[in-house]
Amino acid sequence: LPACGRIPLPGRACALTTGAMQDDEEEQVDVVDGEGAAAGEKKKKKRNKKKKAQQDGEAGDEAGDGEGEAAADKPVNGGGAGGDAAAADEDGDEDAGEEGGDPAKKKKKKKKKSGGGGGGGGGGKTFSLPAQDNSVFRLIADWKAVEKSRQSPDMNVPVGEQYPEEDFPLGQVEEYVKDNAYRTTSAEKRELERLYSYDYEKIRRAAECHRQVRRYAQSYIRPGLTMTELCQRLERKTHELISANGLECGWGFPTGCSLNWVAAHWTPNYGDNTVLKHDDVCKLDFGVQVGGRIVDCAFTIAFDEKYDEIIKASKDGTNTGIRNAGIDARFSEIGASIQEAIESYEIELNGKTLPIKPVRNLNGHSIGPYQIHAGKSVPIVKNSESTVMEEGELYAIETFASCGKGYVVEDLECSHYMKIFDAPNIPLRVKSSKVLLHAIEQNFGTLAFCRRWLDDVGQTRHLMALRNLVENDLVQPYPPLCDQRGSYVTQMEHTILLRPTCKEVISRGDDF
Repeated sequence: LPACGRIPLPGRACALTTGAMQDDEEEQVDVVDGEGAAAGEKKKKKRNKKKKAQQDGEAGDEAGDGEGEAAADKPVNGGGAGGDAAAADEDGDEDAGEEGGDPAKKKKKKKKKSGGGGGGGGGGKTFSLPAQDNSVFRLIADWKAVEKSRQSPDMNVPVGEQYPEEDFPLGQVEEYVKDNAYRTTSAEKRELERLYSYDYEKIRRAAECHRQVRRYAQSYIRPGLTMTELCQRLERKTHELISANGLECGWGFPTGCSLNWVAAHWTPNYGDNTVLKHDDVCKLDFGVQVGGRIVDCAFTIAFDEKYDEIIKASKDGTNTGIRNAGIDARFSEIGASIQEAIESYEIELNGKTLPIKPVRNLNGHSIGPYQIHAGKSVPIVKNSESTVMEEGELYAIETFASCGKGYVVEDLECSHYMKIFDAPNIPLRVKSSKVLLHAIEQNFGTLAFCRRWLDDVGQTRHLMALRNLVENDLVQPYPPLCDQRGSYVTQMEHTILLRPTCKEVISRGDDF
């Protein structure tokens, strides 16, 4: 042999040689493998790839582990290199495996399946999750113990890893009644539901994240905590558990933590040092989205039992609304039932008995992809609205109970904003406004955002540019909505899905 250990072979003559000549060539390739000549080996392996895939893999095991080119045979032999490099080698050598016969093909497929099912520690591992005592709060139930929970006691396993097969837990399922009772057993409706299952799993993943973040938040929210810290801890945990990925999944809208007479749309801006007090009534309202499918859910935090009746009023109002909601349900009838439920309560404060009223200019709403308010409003008082709910729609059923006027107005410093969903393409003259609009589109799209989040993405000097976008009808501000000062407002909210066969309360949990 020449000193280099290589024997030149004719370009395509190997396909026409006799069986004896093929055996000689195969022996020559083994010699090359043993001596580690990578340059000549690459060409010869391509010529003999078809034959090598049919063999039992002995030649690949004899080849040196350090040779980069020899790795192409290892997936066939079940080599244990692991990691991304092995997966890449499997993909690159797929054609050879298919040509080389059934045994190699079966081994390759099996390895890919086992690699893909690993997905993270949560899918196969279970934990003992202890019960959580929520007695510090008024009218928020305890979380039950779970012996075989997919979530760890530290609440640090992302929801996607807990359910690698995407079989996320269902919410509370309620069957339709009266004229819609046939839907429960209709084969046509069940088939229609199967076609929608891809979207349903997105919604359920967001809802399961919401439940687990609620449980986490209820473990640390106590009097003396600043509202900024309260929101930031909750938002970080949401990103962690939903495995935030740009606009694909993450926050649905800013964390609302409106206090006392402020009913909605308040979150602290940076520099606001407001502290949660024992006498406060806080409405904690936050959302999670996956693929633009938003779960909107809220509850009231209070520590003093004197607020029990007004908390019961909003809780009863929301549950009444959910009970009366459904396909073909009229908004006017839902509003009337909610109003009747809320007005059946009264509260005694400072020696005075006060009537409790629904906040008549606040409503529930339909939810669309990347659109928190999709066009339909669910009233919480009686009106003459003739609109009905329709199959497949997603709704936030929310009610507000007040011991004040029962009517809110815009007040205080604005923190919530949202790019207008169907905003036209308006040319901007101010450079800073163009930069800010680009940042909003990249980070939030048409989802709501707050000024803290703009600071967090690097837009620290945004106030003037934000005003310019508002003036050009590109961004809509949502100032805090306030009732009479000195009064108290409570809120409860759930997201419901009007499936073809049943009604599913997506966000229902042990707590409420």
